[in-house]
Amino acid sequence: MNSGFTLTIDWLAFTLPESSPQESSSILESDWTKDKGGFSGYPRSWSWREGRGGVGRLGTGALRNPREVHIDLSGSIVSTWASDKVRRVLKWIKEKQGHITRIDCALDDRSMLVPLATIRDAVQKGQCVTRAKSMQVIESGLIHDSAKTGETLYFGSPRSQTLLRIYDKRLELQATQREEWPDYGIRWELELKKERANLCAACLVMIEEPDWREFVVGLLRSYVDFRDTTRDEEEDLRYRAPVLPWYAELTEGFRKGRLVVEKEEPSLPKVKSWIVESVAPMLAVICAVPNGQAWLEREIVAAVDRWKDRHRKLLKMPNAQSTNRSAGGHASAPVPGDQGVS
Repeated sequence: MNSGFTLTIDWLAFTLPESSPQESSSILESDWTKDKGGFSGYPRSWSWREGRGGVGRLGTGALRNPREVHIDLSGSIVSTWASDKVRRVLKWIKEKQGHITRIDCALDDRSMLVPLATIRDAVQKGQCVTRAKSMQVIESGLIHDSAKTGETLYFGSPRSQTLLRIYDKRLELQATQREEWPDYGIRWELELKKERANLCAACLVMIEEPDWREFVVGLLRSYVDFRDTTRDEEEDLRYRAPVLPWYAELTEGFRKGRLVVEKEEPSLPKVKSWIVESVAPMLAVICAVPNGQAWLEREIVAAVDRWKDRHRKLLKMPNAQSTNRSAGGHASAPVPGDQGVS
């Protein structure tokens, strides 16, 4: 088995005919914050920020059905879920008679067996057999030093129910200075919407998790194939032509790959960024009320007793020591349970 091939569920959006932020919070293990405006046509909305760039949005309160809830969860949230949680959430949506409106399935060629140049060349030679009517190439880079920061091949239209993105995930992460960039390669990402998304989710609930990869590869190959043919050949001959060796090896590798959970290693800078973006405004509200700041300080001190291993681990990281020194060298609260531990 080539450990360089993985499958990740990378986006999820759905509508429930009847639910609430409270119910979804329990199922999704989310931390919703009430927003001022609406979302996606719904007059009332909540948001949830997780990790680096993970955003969840919830809309409800429509006049036609005040209990209807629409939830949109970005890849940085869903990709961190274990497969059993993905299945549990999809099953909950089905039991609630909900409808999946979008699901993204990402197949990663982490060993970069097939570079983007090989795929582009096959398209130019007419060796791409696909239901998509168009293909677009988008490149990005820096103006002053001409450094390339990204390249994506799009098969299909954003308005259609199926869109395939093939891009250099390693280059994308490297450009944003993500530490885990060497672990990635070329990503083949199927974005399914409406009826196709709902059907895909229903199948994932029914089949065993080890079979998810083969199922998604089947979806990929039903949408785009690369065969030893030319653009001028008759349509039926094009579809019957032999599969190009590199595509056969790649898709077989995907079948034998593994499901992956994209875990983001916590650090104090990331925690600080999350506080600044998501928590600080609410803390400012608390401090603005009478005795609010004193109450907040008491709660912070009391929270030390609720530290878990992940909190202690953050405190012991090298960047925590540099943070303490930059703040004047004063030690923070003692770590509970550290005394006498070898």
